[in-house]
Amino acid sequence: MSEFTHINQQGRAKMVDITEKKETIRIAISRSSIIVNDEIYHQIVNHQVGKGDVLAVAQVAGIMAAKQTSTIIPMCHPLPLSGIDMNFEWNLDNIDKPELLITVEVKTKGTTGVEMEALTAASVTALTIYDMCKAVDKGMVIGQTYLLEKSGGKSGDYKRETS
Repeated sequence: MSEFTHINQQGRAKMVDITEKKETIRIAISRSSIIVNDEIYHQIVNHQVGKGDVLAVAQVAGIMAAKQTSTIIPMCHPLPLSGIDMNFEWNLDNIDKPELLITVEVKTKGTTGVEMEALTAASVTALTIYDMCKAVDKGMVIGQTYLLEKSGGKSGDYKRETS
């Protein structure tokens, strides 16, 4: 059982001291999704959304969010990110409405992981898509956001089990 590391001896919040941690290459891959109606799907893939190229704008927003994670998540360390990549894939199988899968990979060489940066990027990307398309339909659903895998660091590698 692990202890909470963001609590000091008085039971108050603290930022974890990573001074003595070993610098390693850290990679985190996260996923989120957004379910849209057929009209939004067609507008996005045909570049017909009035606000512009939805996926291009959302990708830039996600990258910017990853770089700003420590300013919005209180106990996150500011990190020098060395790479951020994002992929989009439409899931049109076995569902009532089109689902856009958002996958984000974040890298750094440092003393703490980039899971929060990857999760923040995926979340903000989905929110940006919602924002850009809400004039067409406010019923879009942002799906689960989760860590797919991570590597590097003291806790070792993690890969989400798929069912």
